Amino acid sequence: MDSLGQYEQQVVWTVVATDIGPLLLAATGTGLVNVVFHATDAVRDKSLGRLADRLGTTPVEAPGSPLLAEAIRQVEAYFAGERRTFELPLDWSLSSGFNRQVLRELASGVPFGAVVGYGDLASRVGQPGAAQAVGVAMGSNPLPVIVPCHRVVESDGGIGGFGGGLETKRKLLALEGVLPEPLF
Repeated sequence: MDSLGQYEQQVVWTVVATDIGPLLLAATGTGLVNVVFHATDAVRDKSLGRLADRLGTTPVEAPGSPLLAEAIRQVEAYFAGERRTFELPLDWSLSSGFNRQVLRELASGVPFGAVVGYGDLASRVGQPGAAQAVGVAMGSNPLPVIVPCHRVVESDGGIGGFGGGLETKRKLLALEGVLPEPLF
């Protein structure tokens, strides 16, 4: 408890090495709350500052935390090709409204090795014609990889945009067998 007798939310984090570069994983007592691509020192520090502002507490580096252990294990297994689904408690507090609705549908309704168009995803949440809003939701996804925004593509077959960079999106889709592995 803090000095006012209120329970303070604990936020723990670590960085995990992956085939797409370092990923920052952050968790609360509720579940995994944030995944950040390309977690170099500068990116990590900026992300942790944003997390502190949004959640009202300073994240603590804790690679051995029980709150992170299962997330680390599942992320490592995914990149090793040994896991196709994530079964983790998620803390959705960094998204709300339409974005949260779209991200939850994506997490539950677009399996490993499949893709969905922005417009199709909008229709799935009852908002046909909201393809651009789906793009905004993908760009604000606080849990990339776990909530697989890399599986959302353009209806004309284009790969679409990606906050982690198009090369990262290509690698994730190749890992899932949607695209061929890059030659070099």
